[in-house]
Amino acid sequence: MINPIFEIIGLSAAFLTTSAFIPQVYKIYKEKNADGISLTMYIILFIGVLLWLLYGILIGSVSIIVANGITALLQLSIIIFKLKN
Repeated sequence: MINPIFEIIGLSAAFLTTSAFIPQVYKIYKEKNADGISLTMYIILFIGVLLWLLYGILIGSVSIIVANGITALLQLSIIIFKLKN
């Protein structure tokens, strides 16, 4: 089992890095425009996030699972907006 202090640090880091994508999703949604976004970069990032999610599941790390699950959804929403443009 992971030390609770380490898990709190992990969850804090996960919250901050995951929330970094929220302004981008909001901007794209509000402006209905994803022209300046690199689809390739977001697809590569999405695949990496899915692998981190799988890793978190395999080792049973709540912070990795939560962070990457939410990040995957945010990334997917950006990809969908970009594909609709």
